[in-house]
Amino acid sequence: MENFPHRYQIEASADEAGSVTLSSHGLPSLITAPPTQFGGPGDQWSPETLLVAAVADCFLLSFRAIARASKFRWKHLRCGTEGVLDRVDGATRFTELLIRAHLELPKGGDSNKGRRLLEKAEQSCLITNSLIAKSKLESQIDVE
Repeated sequence: MENFPHRYQIEASADEAGSVTLSSHGLPSLITAPPTQFGGPGDQWSPETLLVAAVADCFLLSFRAIARASKFRWKHLRCGTEGVLDRVDGATRFTELLIRAHLELPKGGDSNKGRRLLEKAEQSCLITNSLIAKSKLESQIDVE
């Protein structure tokens, strides 16, 4: 693992109407649009679905790393994640993230240890731990 801090860079681009293209060096581009709840088409990833997906992905990868470090054997982990978006004190924000984890263990597996490791993964997920991060804007405006 590299020393901290780690930096992750993406670029988002769009025209006045239509989808947004997200790109990052060495990765396939993603096409996004608003969700249906905000008048979007509902057939593309949105910032909201990407955030909830990041929580699920981080949880699963955290569990994998913790289980490996604990030499804990498991077969399969599936997690459905639901994010609740609401208006609170005049701001729209996620108020709840629910992770529904379904862990499959091999015969003779220790379900108590599995539950403890799932809880540890939830507590150590860097995405959910980062959701209180402050946002900073740097802008540049070009006029034709």
